[in-house]
Amino acid sequence: MRLVEPAAETNEDSHRLASGAGDVLEGLRRYSSLPLAIADFEAVVATSSLRGRGKHRAISLGDLPGFLQELGRSRVALVFGPEKSGLTEEEMSHASVFLRLPTEADFPTLNVSHAVAVTLAAARLAGANGPEGGGEPWAAAKDIEGAIEHWDRALDAIGFYDTGHHDRTLRDWRRIVAGRPLAERDVKILRGIANRIIVSLTRKEK
Repeated sequence: MRLVEPAAETNEDSHRLASGAGDVLEGLRRYSSLPLAIADFEAVVATSSLRGRGKHRAISLGDLPGFLQELGRSRVALVFGPEKSGLTEEEMSHASVFLRLPTEADFPTLNVSHAVAVTLAAARLAGANGPEGGGEPWAAAKDIEGAIEHWDRALDAIGFYDTGHHDRTLRDWRRIVAGRPLAERDVKILRGIANRIIVSLTRKEK
């Protein structure tokens, strides 16, 4: 289990309520940001009601086992936001896919504990059916983020940000690129294209 700061500290009450899961609390790892927490995962499934948000790839709870099976033995992070505010737009841009949990239309949010419980129950169905193996390895989130940073430099070099709104544009670009699991070869291609743009412009300036 990984927590993104600011997060609650563990205390006597948390150990008492853990009811036999003290080893989980003892193994907690804390990170200063979501990108750092998910850096070594090949896919990121984030829970969100997506109310009033932009267009995102979303799956239902019933789709989750099949989605996980497609990923085979890849490491998958399940991300849950704070109950009151949910995930920010910036945090959401790092997700491969969004999981929409079935709720009442008039109250589309769940307590974090309930959201975790139903999500893990559905995820176990993928393991019960056996993971699909083989295929090209998926790229880790940190490698996808590296490709996005590479493209950020390339887009800046061609004057793409001259109209302003750099942060919002980069967030949308991240959503397009990171909004699906990518094979390691795909990431290398993306970085190769960005690098060719930068090198080509550098040559013209000389």
